[in-house]
Amino acid sequence: MTTAYLTHPRYLEHNLPGHPEHAGRIQAVWSKLEESGLASRMKRAEATPVTDAQILAVHEARYLDVFQQIALLSPDEVGMLDHDTYALSVTPEVARLAAGGVVDSVDLVLRGEADNALAAVRPPGHHAIPRRGMGFCLLGNIAIAARHAQKAYGIERVLIVDYDVHHGNGTQDMFYEDDSVLFISTHQSPFYPGTGRLEETGNGSGKGYTLNIPLPAGQGDKNYATIFEQIVWPAARRFQPGLILISAGFDAHWTDPLAAMKLTLTGYDALTRQLIAMAKELCGGKIVFVMEGGYNLEALGYGVANIARALLGDDAITDPLGKGSQRPEPDISALIQQIKALHQL
Repeated sequence: MTTAYLTHPRYLEHNLPGHPEHAGRIQAVWSKLEESGLASRMKRAEATPVTDAQILAVHEARYLDVFQQIALLSPDEVGMLDHDTYALSVTPEVARLAAGGVVDSVDLVLRGEADNALAAVRPPGHHAIPRRGMGFCLLGNIAIAARHAQKAYGIERVLIVDYDVHHGNGTQDMFYEDDSVLFISTHQSPFYPGTGRLEETGNGSGKGYTLNIPLPAGQGDKNYATIFEQIVWPAARRFQPGLILISAGFDAHWTDPLAAMKLTLTGYDALTRQLIAMAKELCGGKIVFVMEGGYNLEALGYGVANIARALLGDDAITDPLGKGSQRPEPDISALIQQIKALHQL
């Protein structure tokens, strides 16, 4: 089993001390992958930047003008794209490398040089909308890669599963009218960015190809596993993707300071292995995991390392953080039935 591992040292340069999305996040991931010996077992490569054409496949042209303006900032100047998304003069270059790490991962898998891939990238991407960045995200990393897979390799159908605790509004917007991409998102709701309602199912030919699973706070391993079994699996089997891309956020972990879910690292690992099994059944194992959110550094580092183990075929898992609250998880059976009825699953 060959697992590609894409990252880049320049991901450290986009950094604002004190901000939740800081360089320490990628350092925590690198450290866990190195300490565990996992990095040396993967096919490691440095990301290359995405081109303007690749960006314009999902973003509006005026956003490239914004990138040019950001590059003109002085070295010590911080620009803000919105109230929580910062940009430095180096940010456009680093963001291109983040999206490029996902595109390169897709290239290695679809060329047959790797069975699967892990893209340890930052800044994250799933909140970036066609006209601008937002929510700590600069470019739609996973969306750019999905469109690249279709244009460069003729992949007819791409499945994107987003289990970050926040709704992937940017990814949704980019494929909302597109029946060639099935976007499935589990997310805490109500919560930032305020999108991802059940009724958001797509427009035009894309109607039914956006599947949102908005969840009240307090969901843990049991309910997430049920959601995957009863909703994600049947939707994926019906869609029959040629490639699966995962927006892997670890901010639904019980230790995360920005959210209120109860997943454990063991629960996350179960989701990861279900997705890998899904790829093996539906598309010859072609799957790429892409780093998104996660703001407790231990949970993020161990979580990404566990993804690497699963991709490499190891049975082992590391979960030194254990469980949080022992309160029962909310009853979401009615919600599950509502989603199943809405999407005819």
